[in-house]
Amino acid sequence: MAIRLYAASIPTYLQTLRAMSGVLDKGLAHARERGVNPEEIVEHQLAPDMRPFRFQIQSIAFHSAGAIEAIRSGALNMPGQRPAHTYEQLQQLVKDTCAGLEAIPAEAIDAREGQEVVFNTPRGAMTFTAEEFLFSFSLPNFYFHATTAYDILRSRGTPIGKLDFMGQLRLKA
Repeated sequence: MAIRLYAASIPTYLQTLRAMSGVLDKGLAHARERGVNPEEIVEHQLAPDMRPFRFQIQSIAFHSAGAIEAIRSGALNMPGQRPAHTYEQLQQLVKDTCAGLEAIPAEAIDAREGQEVVFNTPRGAMTFTAEEFLFSFSLPNFYFHATTAYDILRSRGTPIGKLDFMGQLRLKA
């Protein structure tokens, strides 16, 4: 049996987004317990040449909901200037991203199997099939940014572990 495009994308994004929602909640609680301004976390970077926490959370929204929109429309453009979200606004962004993905019917994604998705960058266009876009571009970027956000919170002492990152597993019923 072949895997459907919807099954490979939206439930996968939702699992990690919901887990990240919990990770963000724990990060905020930890900051408050320690008397740390959560906005310090928003600006925290793992290395000087890496983007801050804010960018990582914005990127998981872009590489999930934005990727699904690209699969549906056939094109993805760079996101441009992103808002200066606060910690709590980042939490809401993750919740809103989940709600948006939950509203998309499976047939809307499965119907795009084999169709072209063009990623327009300043360096030129990259053309994929919907599956290639998902597996070689979208999901790797999504997991990179989710992992980096998790790592930033861990580096700040938030008591989270691998199970927090993995979230609710989708076990056989």
